[in-house]
Amino acid sequence: MGRRQSFQIPGVHHAAPIPYGARVGNVIYSSAIQGINAATGEISEDVVDQAKHCFKNLATFLEVAGATADDIVRMTCFLKDLNDREILNDEWNALFPDEHDRPARHTSQYDPPRGMKIQIEIVAVLEG
Repeated sequence: MGRRQSFQIPGVHHAAPIPYGARVGNVIYSSAIQGINAATGEISEDVVDQAKHCFKNLATFLEVAGATADDIVRMTCFLKDLNDREILNDEWNALFPDEHDRPARHTSQYDPPRGMKIQIEIVAVLEG
């Protein structure tokens, strides 16, 4: 086994042969985390529902990887429609309510496959 650990999100699957993220030492990178409902394996057509599940999947990913939201130093967000930024911001503000204690963030427009309207990626650094 190498020094890299790979992580999956329980209940969330995709066709690509890649993990949802990896850790080397105290640094964790995620792949694109989607708004798939982990209980059903389905993705809603509703962007609000996708955003909620996206951030729920992020929380699960962080737990599996041994991290918390406090360890996130950067988040990259991809929206199919940039007019949905407020929906993204609602979940962002819920996760990071203190405007003086938030990670860096960048949001871009992207046309994801299979009905996805939002995806997020993170970089996290653990203590030690």
